[in-house]
Amino acid sequence: MTEVTALAPLEDLGGEAQPLLTVRGLTKHFPVRGDLFSPRKTVHAVDDVSFEVAKGETVGIVGESGCGKSTTARLLMHLMDYDSGDIIYDGMKVGRELSLRDLRRAMQMVFQDSYASLNPRLTIEESIAFGPRVHGMAAAEAQLLARDLLGKVGLRPETFANRYPHEISGGQRQRVNIARALALSPRLVILDEAVSALDKSVEAQVLNLLVDLKREFGLTYIFISHDLNVVRYISDRVLVMYLGQVVELGPIDGVWGNPVHPYTRALLAAMPTSDPDNRTQIAPITGDPPNPIDPPQACRFHTRCPFVDTVCSMVAPKLADIGTDGHQAACHMAVAGSGHSRAPGPNAGT
Repeated sequence: MTEVTALAPLEDLGGEAQPLLTVRGLTKHFPVRGDLFSPRKTVHAVDDVSFEVAKGETVGIVGESGCGKSTTARLLMHLMDYDSGDIIYDGMKVGRELSLRDLRRAMQMVFQDSYASLNPRLTIEESIAFGPRVHGMAAAEAQLLARDLLGKVGLRPETFANRYPHEISGGQRQRVNIARALALSPRLVILDEAVSALDKSVEAQVLNLLVDLKREFGLTYIFISHDLNVVRYISDRVLVMYLGQVVELGPIDGVWGNPVHPYTRALLAAMPTSDPDNRTQIAPITGDPPNPIDPPQACRFHTRCPFVDTVCSMVAPKLADIGTDGHQAACHMAVAGSGHSRAPGPNAGT
């Protein structure tokens, strides 16, 4: 049997102590064309987002539709330009010490729409082999690699290699997309709503596949989803976004067991449950998210928050440490002496 040779991954720099990905102050605003009588406005899609991803961990990103999750993923992949901020991969600043070509090998992305992300003119085998061939692998080796990866994701190469995307199911297409992402030997894979369009039984199969592949290939994941049950199952840490900003960040058990930000509490309270005696009786959050073209000043959640205080509409809260396990929240109620009536400490309410 011919041995399959994969592309060598980028060298691990800095050891386990150095984060694989560091994001600092990432910002993206989209200008909206005005007319003769109204000034030009701006959509605040991503505003000053900062976080780190350690090597070998899975970071989940959650939030309502339009909160900036997918835009953040596309900025990380440089599928669109960002206005300001830094993206640092394993200690190397992207665009300075690390080229986009090398970044695309080191980071891959699996999209929500499994059909639209595949070329309908290419067979499954050709789609997976395309990336390695672009990066210099011989056609015969790329073909062997593609067939090997099909087996890794649970699809028989002899059955699926020569089929086209429209000839297989949604769950099978998503497995193909995962295999295609792994073809370049990445160390970080971004999964943007990768299982949200699948039936629950197929979703569970793909989630278990992702867990197995992470262990086998030593992968690091950024997992974006609106399904909190899925995020809790697969993630080590979770990042909660609201209207383009990070409002809470921490270990998955810490955030689930002690949600600090009112928005996080509302998301968790709105989770569906199969227990008929534990139904949601009162809506945990009311109103629609504000327009990102004109977001509220200071705390962006204060227009929907049941604990709103004067300081909330005057001063923007910063991410503050909650305990010693890396749990952070951007809420005046969590900061001693912030001026909020519910804040801890002697200066509460002053």
